[in-house]
Amino acid sequence: MNSGDLNARERMRRTGIDEPMIVRLVHAFYGKVRTDELLGPVFNRKVEDWDEHLRTLVAFWSSIAMGTDGYNGRPLPAHMGLGIEAEHFTRWLGLFRDTAADVCPPEAAAFFIGRAETIARSFQMGLDFHRSAMAKGALPAG
Repeated sequence: MNSGDLNARERMRRTGIDEPMIVRLVHAFYGKVRTDELLGPVFNRKVEDWDEHLRTLVAFWSSIAMGTDGYNGRPLPAHMGLGIEAEHFTRWLGLFRDTAADVCPPEAAAFFIGRAETIARSFQMGLDFHRSAMAKGALPAG
């Protein structure tokens, strides 16, 4: 945990969020994603090593929920060029909300869902900006 991240400590105390909960959430959620008719083909085409990808996602969510230092990636560029549209975000959020509600206590689920909604909005805006800039010739392809 980052030193001085008192908000994360308080959140963990109040919600019960811990590493095992995050592992359960990530594995349950991406288990659904991998078999989903809309999302499965997008993720399964891109992800070559699901074990490694799940470890990365656990580190990502641990950094968000617990203030850990284990994630240092750049998720938006990794999702560019996948053909993700608004319906993908809607489905992703629906599955995430359902999974968080199933796996986590209510206060922890509310935290994770709130962050997922923020992430989805940010990704959608970033991808839209990138597509628009590419269409105008302001960015190179890829």
